[in-house]
Amino acid sequence: MIPSIEAAKKLAKILDTSVGYLLGENEQADLFKDPAMLRRFQDIATLPEKEKECLLTTVDHFIKASKISMI
Repeated sequence: MIPSIEAAKKLAKILDTSVGYLLGENEQADLFKDPAMLRRFQDIATLPEKEKECLLTTVDHFIKASKISMI
């Protein structure tokens, strides 16, 4: 099934990315071809706003800590 342009725009907004990114117009496009990652993104998108914000903040902190530990 091919999503409508409006669905693609909404998904891009939820994921804080661009429609171009979702369409594979960059080198990290394979991320959204991974079914397990896509399911996770879909699950996050369905969370209530407060829970989504908490989860994304936690992920952001984890990513920051991981980058610092690589230095």
